[in-house]
Amino acid sequence: MDTVLSRVEQALDGLRPYLATDGGNVRVAEITPEGVLKLEWEGACGACPMSPMTRAGLEDTVRKAVPEITAVEAR
Repeated sequence: MDTVLSRVEQALDGLRPYLATDGGNVRVAEITPEGVLKLEWEGACGACPMSPMTRAGLEDTVRKAVPEITAVEAR
């Protein structure tokens, strides 16, 4: 059975190669009971000025793949 977490990870796995080309990555920190996905930037993503746009792209991709996710936060 696919859990919400496993489906989120699958969606993120499709984006991780793009993050890796710039030396970054993202990690799932938490999925709240309300469906908020909390991510942590890793590597170059943590200091990148484009991270807000990257987060928006991640949110769009994840929410399409996993409708249970209501929002995405990244730090």
